Amino acid sequence: MELDDLFLTIGHRFHRVELRRRMRDYVRGLLAPVARKNSWQLAEQAGHATPDGLQHLLAGAKWEADDIRDDLQEYTADKLREDGGVLVVDDTGFIKKGTTSAGVQRQYSGTAGRTENCQIGVFAAYCTTRGRALVDRELYLPRAWAEDRERCRTARVPDGREFATKGQLARRMVLRVAWVTADSAYGQDGRFRRLLEQSGVGYVLAVPKSQFTVGCPRVEGLFAQAPDEAWEKISCGGGAKGQRLYHLAAVRLAAVAEFDYQGEFPCRMRWALARRSIRRPGEIAYYLVYAPLETTAHQLVRIAGARWTIEECFQAAKNECGLDQYEVRRYVGWYRHITLAMLAHAFLAATAQQAREKGAEPVRQPGLSSSPWRRFGDSWQLAVPSSRTCADTETDVTR
Repeated sequence: MELDDLFLTIGHRFHRVELRRRMRDYVRGLLAPVARKNSWQLAEQAGHATPDGLQHLLAGAKWEADDIRDDLQEYTADKLREDGGVLVVDDTGFIKKGTTSAGVQRQYSGTAGRTENCQIGVFAAYCTTRGRALVDRELYLPRAWAEDRERCRTARVPDGREFATKGQLARRMVLRVAWVTADSAYGQDGRFRRLLEQSGVGYVLAVPKSQFTVGCPRVEGLFAQAPDEAWEKISCGGGAKGQRLYHLAAVRLAAVAEFDYQGEFPCRMRWALARRSIRRPGEIAYYLVYAPLETTAHQLVRIAGARWTIEECFQAAKNECGLDQYEVRRYVGWYRHITLAMLAHAFLAATAQQAREKGAEPVRQPGLSSSPWRRFGDSWQLAVPSSRTCADTETDVTR
């Protein structure tokens, strides 16, 4: 019944009844226990004699995947929204053969952990304590592709699509959410951070240890001489083997007048965080933070710890909804399949949340009194005096 309601919500995006039926069959197939979720097996699951109808849905029919994405975002917000929701940005690879699929080439894939012939998609996932789901996507088009217009036309890449770094693709996907987190590939992109600041969106972004920041040539230098008492043991959230415990330290950074003040009064603060492995103290991860003044330490740790949730979304969407099991080569076909697979994944996330609400106790949210960072801002945290600098001088690094 819930799935039928979702189909009614997006049905108006398909102007012919045949397309609406094929869309329903396609999504139902993505949710079904089908071994390989390509057009042939989805057609068999739906009782079609051939996959022609489903292939036409992806390749030739008139409908806009971006319209379905917009409906998906509203659906996800309705089912999972809560104050403090986090948008997590990351990319994933899709291993492919040949050279004709849009954007395919030999390039590094974090999914495979090596250079492979693949496509790369940049995704955003919306994460709350109620659940998480993929809500946006962009296909990365390498420069060699973008500059080869004949190759692009063959793959039906729109003429207006130009080369964009993965950071630039991520900037297109920022929603009206309270927080954004991402790995260092995106965190080191100064223009990405500026966009979030201009939009008033808080962030906890991983950065490399060599990241330049105000007052120090390398972020690792801010923590190099930190006393033992500056490091607090704290949980970054639950994992498969229990709580993920680390040592964390914080340094207050100088304010920037353009983004951090409303008139004469500060409204935002900047921090650098360091997360150190307890068992292997030499392993330290670094973060830059942009946050409202009232933000608690627990919130920052929760947001930093939310970054892994998009990996969970990738795994679930691939294993359960066929996110990576498409057999389309053209640009439009990629967006259509990916969007419908994301829709199926969001439905599963919403269904799981409804089941929890009916049968499980609500998750207790720790308050300020339970946070081990109550000394946030004390002198032992190596606070750097704020100064109303007129411009951020951090180095921009693009991918």
